[in-house]
Amino acid sequence: MLAGLAYWGGDYLDRLLVTKVRSDLTVAQGYFERVSEGVGRSVTSLADSERLAHVLRDTPATRAGKVAELLGGLQGEFKLDFLQFFPVDRSEHDLPAWPVIQSALAGSAKVETEIFTGPQLFTLSPALATQARTPIIPTPNARPENREAETRGLVIHAAAPVRDVNGRLLGVLTGGVLLNKNLDFIDRLNAIVYPDGALPFGSAGTATLFLDDVRVATNVRLFEGERAIGTRVSAAVYDTVLGRGQTWLDRAFVVNDWYVSAYAPLFDGQKQRIGMLYVGFLEGPFSAARRQALAVVVGLFAAAMLVAGVFAAFWARRVFRPIERMHATMHAIEHGNADARVGTIASRDELGVVAGHFDRLLDQLQAQADSLKRWGESLDAKVAARTAELEQAVADLKAAQSQLVNNEKLAAIGQLTAGVAHEINNPIAVIQGNLDVLRDLLGDAAKPVEPETKLIQEQVHRIRLIVAKLLQFARPQDYVGYLEPVEPAPLIQDCLVLVRHLLKKGNIAIEQHIDSTRPVICNKNELQQVVINLLVNAIQAMPDGGVLSIAAEDWDEADMPVGIRLAVADTGPGISQPDLDRLFEPFFTAKKPGGNGLGLWVSKTLIERYGGRLTAASALGAGARFTIWLRCEPLA
Repeated sequence: MLAGLAYWGGDYLDRLLVTKVRSDLTVAQGYFERVSEGVGRSVTSLADSERLAHVLRDTPATRAGKVAELLGGLQGEFKLDFLQFFPVDRSEHDLPAWPVIQSALAGSAKVETEIFTGPQLFTLSPALATQARTPIIPTPNARPENREAETRGLVIHAAAPVRDVNGRLLGVLTGGVLLNKNLDFIDRLNAIVYPDGALPFGSAGTATLFLDDVRVATNVRLFEGERAIGTRVSAAVYDTVLGRGQTWLDRAFVVNDWYVSAYAPLFDGQKQRIGMLYVGFLEGPFSAARRQALAVVVGLFAAAMLVAGVFAAFWARRVFRPIERMHATMHAIEHGNADARVGTIASRDELGVVAGHFDRLLDQLQAQADSLKRWGESLDAKVAARTAELEQAVADLKAAQSQLVNNEKLAAIGQLTAGVAHEINNPIAVIQGNLDVLRDLLGDAAKPVEPETKLIQEQVHRIRLIVAKLLQFARPQDYVGYLEPVEPAPLIQDCLVLVRHLLKKGNIAIEQHIDSTRPVICNKNELQQVVINLLVNAIQAMPDGGVLSIAAEDWDEADMPVGIRLAVADTGPGISQPDLDRLFEPFFTAKKPGGNGLGLWVSKTLIERYGGRLTAASALGAGARFTIWLRCEPLA
């Protein structure tokens, strides 16, 4: 028992420690990702800022100096180690071949963890090259290494495209943070993973960032007060994490002591392993506590065995015979003799009383066996019924939870959309007012630029329409829109014109079946929005070409006209039944690139506002068909 307790108890404690360090690694990875996202957000916000746009509108002769001056001030404000702007008109050979810059040139902001060479860091700043340089300290059990110093830098690197008001790409803004010897970052990470009091028995937690197998940022101590920067990881950990790309979750010797350790690989933009993230805590205090607990258990077992041995020797002769008779009775009952009994015991002590009670108990058990059997059958039936009720209750609870989450998301998006629309209206009013003043002041002198002023007027009107749509999304009950009779045939033709460029790209044939001329009372723009959304979805479902069918027919019930049905069908791969059941839920996407899961939900909401409905039918391999049921007059 002691051996089993020691083995299984130690194994259970080891598994608990591994589970603990695995959760610590998850927290550390989450913090690392948040820092990376923060750097990306900072660079993206600067790329979209008016301050940078204002400087870039300056003349080319003074633009470079002003950009450098602006970025120099913003670098400290956003806590970045470097911040640079590369104009797009530079030669491709002059632009650094960093993956994040290539992504930004393609129009997409990106943040990655990258390795910068010493010359690259020196080009950014001599101070960064000095900070990155780390003498390599010989470390036991590490792989052979001939280098004397690590001059490369581990950098969180972000880049974002910079565009003018017309959306033309002007250049790329890039910035980042050097992690080598970044003690604020590693100490903050350690404080989050291992706050005061997080570890019992006096154990201490540590965190480290590795560039390849060299510690470039750590709070592991080499000596008293000196960090172990420049030491290297063991060959076993290197082969597991950097060699095979696996996560190390085990004890490991770290610099000068044993730690319960977790190492996870870090990847660059090409998904190459470039370093490791480590968290761990001292194993010694837990081992000491385990040995202490085992010693206490051994002492208790020894004392209990001593007392039991003395007591057994004293009572063995007295209790042996009555117990043997009871044992024989139990053996007989186990072999089917239900009438077996202990009988009369000459001893009147506790064993004699127990034997008498044992016989009476056997009588009661035999009498109650049939009753218990009947009760058991009844209980089985009740348990089955209650289990079914519980399963239904759990299903209802999950559905309610899912609906609550969706409602919270929609409420947050509504508040955000209303705020954005309100903020946009103010500059629109200023632009419109100044444009009117400009026309009044210039009079006939404004005729040479009349096309430009007209274009500005049109774009302001376009912005107002966009704001109206945002407010309509945030408060649909306040923006029902102008209602008018809309005929199906002109509506369908207008929608086909708007998606013509998508049809040409996709090699898609059109089939039209316009069998209804009934007008319906609705807002034409909203109905057009719904139809175009269905057409775009159908085109995207046929990337290799196909047939797009559009039909309009009368909707009658009980030989009475109700409205019209507009159907859009494709010959794509179809929709699976699980996806079909959730198709109109907000934020649900069937893995469509760039989708946000709101298109069909918004379309369904618009149609239901007029008392209609939007339905979908599909099967795998047989395409999909969406039908709009719209009444001639909307319900009040």
